[in-house]
Amino acid sequence: MNAHRAHSPQIHPVFCTIVPPHLLDQVSRNSDDVLSRPARRTLERDATQRTRRQITTVRYGLLASAPAAPDVDPADRKPQRTISDAEHKEQLPGETVREEGSEAVQDASVNRAYAGLGATFELFLTAFDRYSIDGAGLPLDATVHYGDEYANAFWDGERMVFGDGDGEIFRDFTLPVDVIGHELTHGVTQYTANLEYQGQSGALNESVSDVFGSLIKQHSLGQGAQEADWLIGSGLFTDRVEGEALRSMKAPGTAYDDDVLGKDPQPATMDDYVNTGADNGGVHINSGIPNHAFYKLAVDLGGNAWERAGQIWYDTLTGGSLQPDTDFAAFAAATTEAAKSRYGDGSDEHEAVRKCWSEVGVTAG
Repeated sequence: MNAHRAHSPQIHPVFCTIVPPHLLDQVSRNSDDVLSRPARRTLERDATQRTRRQITTVRYGLLASAPAAPDVDPADRKPQRTISDAEHKEQLPGETVREEGSEAVQDASVNRAYAGLGATFELFLTAFDRYSIDGAGLPLDATVHYGDEYANAFWDGERMVFGDGDGEIFRDFTLPVDVIGHELTHGVTQYTANLEYQGQSGALNESVSDVFGSLIKQHSLGQGAQEADWLIGSGLFTDRVEGEALRSMKAPGTAYDDDVLGKDPQPATMDDYVNTGADNGGVHINSGIPNHAFYKLAVDLGGNAWERAGQIWYDTLTGGSLQPDTDFAAFAAATTEAAKSRYGDGSDEHEAVRKCWSEVGVTAG
């Protein structure tokens, strides 16, 4: 643990949703109440959960550092999943409907959540030897069917929570496995770099979740970097939406262009960096820049993106060199150093990392 973190033992009060508030705000202003009402209600619920998360963090002083890994034989490191059903209410966790090792149930949302938690656990264990989200076997809990027409999914610091969507714009949020991986990776960041959810460090927090969410999808599908779609939330939109996904790592700013949602605002390079006070300083918008850098690195290196590109990002996240307020330049420097440390000065990996940041206009600081 670095000196800065030693003096800042508390987790920053992060409440992370897969659908950014700027998108829901856009929908909430639509003249069609069928579209705007669920968006308004979702924003209200998210505001309540965000406040609750902040109060919990302050009251209980949650620690940023992960607990020591237990002495468990590698062969016995298995996930411990519990899926609950909120039954369209807003009380968590809801009724337990499936536990680790039990048979699939008739509810497809339950089974998808169970499988998505497993896919996330599997990627971190097999690719990075990380034993669950905290590195020490943390049980993985999730709640499905949260609220009525709730159009989001979130990590609240303890569990995954999925809405069923509004049926007009958003489908069931258990459908894309990368959404599940994205939100659970916020937990990994919580226990490692503890990046503040504001400005560039917040955009990095979001980007890291997109990176590993995409890697979890690619790993579960057995896809290499070249054949992956690099979309976040593909399949989440209904057919009425003109768009492929919530975000594109391959081409930020092109994920959707719709009469109701507006146009995807993500920049791909620093030339189009968005200065805004909304969304915690644009954490869901400017994350397109580090997302695009990772995409470029993964495609440049080729093969399975989790093997080299993902390893460099994981080494950076867990290496102890990041400060909670790390900006893009410092993160670029940290990834460059991580590539050098693992693969050697002047290696293909080292040079590829330097190149990917240069191509998105970030100069390593």
